[in-house]
Amino acid sequence: MRDEQAALDVVQDSMLKLSEKYGAKPAAELPMLFQRILQNTIRDYYRRYKVRATWTTQLSSMLIGKDGGEETDPLETLAPAEGSNQALGPSDHVENAQLIVLIEDELKKLPPRQREAFLLRYWEELDVAETAQAMGCSEGSVKTHCSRAAHTLASALKRKGITL
Repeated sequence: MRDEQAALDVVQDSMLKLSEKYGAKPAAELPMLFQRILQNTIRDYYRRYKVRATWTTQLSSMLIGKDGGEETDPLETLAPAEGSNQALGPSDHVENAQLIVLIEDELKKLPPRQREAFLLRYWEELDVAETAQAMGCSEGSVKTHCSRAAHTLASALKRKGITL
């Protein structure tokens, strides 16, 4: 890792995980456990970094003030309406915020395995094999859970008059 602070954070997180989950293990087993935890934590860091970089790149086009004006956080802005060169108005921002709340509420209503599969696949951007490994199930189960979750979410939003 090139960022020293990030590297220190990863090591600290790994040490915390080791002490929380394996504090009762014999001291002889701890070095190998720590090595594995550290590898997984590094992978998690890069996975999150990749997702953040993807979203930052996609959202960077929405920065206000590229012409020397005041810059804003890209996560606080939303994309302009399709086919429009105008930014969204305040009512559109409120509408989008309400939509996000509705989607989050519907996600909470999903069965735990469906929610887990859906979030790992579409938010964490894991592929089917990685999701299956993380969930401890077959790839077919992941596909089934994701499909059911997507259909349930679409149906729930459609009942509320929302189409995406």
